[in-house]
Amino acid sequence: MEVIYTGLHQTPEMIASAAVQEDVDVVGLSILSGAHMTLFPRVRELLRKAGRDDILITGGGIIPKEDIEALREQGIGQLFGPGTPTSALIDYIKEWFAEREQQEA
Repeated sequence: MEVIYTGLHQTPEMIASAAVQEDVDVVGLSILSGAHMTLFPRVRELLRKAGRDDILITGGGIIPKEDIEALREQGIGQLFGPGTPTSALIDYIKEWFAEREQQEA
């Protein structure tokens, strides 16, 4: 996996633009500000408008369980809480790729 880190305090527009320009497969957002119900859906919307609704959006932070469920219903991938081992995120992305490859075959 190659990781492109865009830095702190990026707007959804900046994130979506970088994702499209770099032709990424996955966008991971780390949100500790409580803005998850705004930022995740906005990035999703911008990627859809750019014709890239195939990009997995995942991430984590301090997100209440009911918000995780609401975001999943909006097409956001699995979200991870504080203390989650990096290996759990890597395993999730690998499984997502495997499922995607099976669907394309």
